[in-house]
Amino acid sequence: SYNGTSDLQLERMNVYFNENQASGNKYVPRAVLVDLEPGTMDAVRSGPFGNLFRPDNFVFGQSGAGNNWAKGHYT
Repeated sequence: SYNGTSDLQLERMNVYFNENQASGNKYVPRAVLVDLEPGTMDAVRSGPFGNLFRPDNFVFGQSGAGNNWAKGHYT
């Protein structure tokens, strides 16, 4: 739930967040997390903020670019 004093911020919460009424009117960040390797996504998911994001907003490949910009760019 929103914890603040600004009516303007409350009016514009839907710009950056979706309200999830199924879990008690909690706000979920509008985000798509993308990476070429699943390891970083697993770290986010298992970290302290992992439960903020919807599981279907994680998009990742099976092999990374190995810190090679060109490989990541053209993959």
